[in-house]
Amino acid sequence: MPEPPASPRYRRVLLKLSGESLMGTRGFGIDPEVVSGIADEIREIRDLGVQVACVIGGGNIFRGLAAGASTGMDRVTADHMGMLATVINSLALQDRLERTGVHTRVLSALEIRQVAEPYLRRRAVRHLEKGRVIIIAAGTGNPYFTTDTAAALRAMEVKAEIILKATRVDGIYSSDPEKVPDAVRYEEITYLQVLEKGLQVMDSTAISLCMDNRVPIIVFNSNIRGNIRRVILGEKIGSLVRG
Repeated sequence: MPEPPASPRYRRVLLKLSGESLMGTRGFGIDPEVVSGIADEIREIRDLGVQVACVIGGGNIFRGLAAGASTGMDRVTADHMGMLATVINSLALQDRLERTGVHTRVLSALEIRQVAEPYLRRRAVRHLEKGRVIIIAAGTGNPYFTTDTAAALRAMEVKAEIILKATRVDGIYSSDPEKVPDAVRYEEITYLQVLEKGLQVMDSTAISLCMDNRVPIIVFNSNIRGNIRRVILGEKIGSLVRG
């Protein structure tokens, strides 16, 4: 007899992608093959009946905080430039998803009506209910807030069950595993421990928002094909942050 179809553990998720994850082995910009792979994985979980919201960073193109610190550029201007970089990444992912037959909407916190819809919470939820993937661009629309904070905020607004934080490593470590070979990996950790230990999971504002609203976070390696689907199906992948 054929095996029964896999049943997802989560019905509505927010996937947080870094801008750096889109550039693959390149030092800058967007690698079309990487974007194509991410789009295929999103399509797979959408086909399981999961409602997917995405938030993408812009660090592969422009990082506002770093630019402001290194060049003396006004922080507000630099952050607005970083927000526009997230719009570029969001359009790239939308294009790839649409090519695979997935109906997608880019919702921007900055009004750029020619290329994206304005972000409205009720509209975002309605798109999800209709089975569309939504890509939320331009962070919160405010300077001084990271896309991690935007991901936490939007997850709560659309009532996502969990935040999936895609990274280059397979979870949360006591130190950067790429620099410290004997760093300890945490399979599960609390929000308070993340804050107390100063672990670079998400920024402290994002972690505090998730803690106050009890939204769990799974940090996992997005470079391994199929990991997003494994997380959705409840396999123990990466590290879990919860109360």
